[in-house]
This record gives sequence, C-alpha cells and structure tokens, in this order.
Amino acid sequence: MKYILTIDDDEALCKLVKKCIETAQVPVYTFLRGEDALSFFYQNQNDCVLVILDIMLPGMDGYSVLEKVRAVSNVPVLMLTAKDQEEDKVTGLQNGADDYLTKPFGLAELTARVNSLVRRYTKFNPRHEENQRLLFQDMTIDPSAHSVEVQGKLVSLTAREFDILLFLAQHKGRIFTKQQIYQNIWKEPYYQDDGNIMSIISKLRKKIEPDSEHPFYVLTVYGVGYRFNEKA
Repeated sequence: MKYILTIDDDEALCKLVKKCIETAQVPVYTFLRGEDALSFFYQNQNDCVLVILDIMLPGMDGYSVLEKVRAVSNVPVLMLTAKDQEEDKVTGLQNGADDYLTKPFGLAELTARVNSLVRRYTKFNPRHEENQRLLFQDMTIDPSAHSVEVQGKLVSLTAREFDILLFLAQHKGRIFTKQQIYQNIWKEPYYQDDGNIMSIISKLRKKIEPDSEHPFYVLTVYGVGYRFNEKA
C-alpha cells in the first residue's frame, strides 16, 4: 500500500500531521529520528509517495536524511524548518527537496502542498496524452512510470528534475522563461527567481546530457529561458 513518511522529533506535530493528511488509501507513518525512518524507508521505498522531513533532528539531521533518500529514490520530499531564513530553503531545494514549509504553518497549506506533490508524483487521473512515453535520441521518458532512460540506462531524477524535463519535452522546441516554468511546475505565483530553477536544470543536465557543459537536450536561450531541443 502507498504511504507517506513523516520525520520530525516533535511527537505532537507528527500526530497532528498524521491526523490531517492520512486517508484510508494513503496511511502516514511517523518517526522521530532520521535513522529509524531510513531503516523503514529502505525496506518499503517503492510504496512511498511523499517524505515530510524536518531539518532539525536529533542525531542525523534532515539534510543528511535527504541525501540518503535521494541516493535511492526520486520520491517527493517536503522539508519543514523552524528557521524562516532564505539559505535554509535554498539549501534544501538545491539538495533535492521539492518543496518546503516554515513552522508554524497552517494545516490547510500543508494539506494543499501534500496533495499537490502526491498527485504530481503518482499521476492521479492522468490524461491519455500526458501518459504516453516520449521517445528521443538515446532518451525515453515514461510519465506513467515516472522514469527516464538515457542510452538504455535508468536515470535517477528528483521529482522537480523529472517535472521540468517532462514539461519541456512535452513542448519540444518551445521556449519558456523561468517564470513560465516555475508557474507550470510549482503551480503558484512567481515573485523573484533565486537561482533554484537554474540549479535544478544544472543538476538535471549532469544526469541526462552526454556533455553537461554542451547540452543537447535541455538548451539555454540566453536572456530568455530554456527549451527542449527540437532535433532530439
């Protein structure tokens, strides 16, 4: 059965999150320590649809847990932090988190973000055309399996990396600004770019491009934005 994993040393908060977002179809498992959560996750990672992860944890901190999760899975990760500081948010996103919430947060906002990340990852009620495999030179993108193969080898991407690649590939040759990419992927207003999209695309290129310094698939249109190579 699919499940959501919550890791936070605040037991009361874990119980509240569990009560707020748990459904009959998607149970929530909570852990107070990163080491215990990882032990459970490694045994059940294929069924996990979301990790809710606090930065400040006893023992192994949230960034270390995130690194371990990202080494084996592209499951969405929602970071929680009590620090309302830009560098904490940027660090989490640059290290593979897909979204973040600053404590204290409203339960309605938590529920909305959880639903958005889970829906995007599991592709609930996908339209037929959105679910078709995309075939390019040495690359196959399978939206239903949430997978990418390059030269016949499976590539591990974060949820955001996959979403951006799929979005650009589905609009092959069309140029998108960072604002357009952000609004289509994050589904929220765009205020000011802090380098997150550039960072995600840089990491994406290192995983999919034959030469990340001279990309073939995801191209930069200088002064404008990005596009997927129409010759791919």
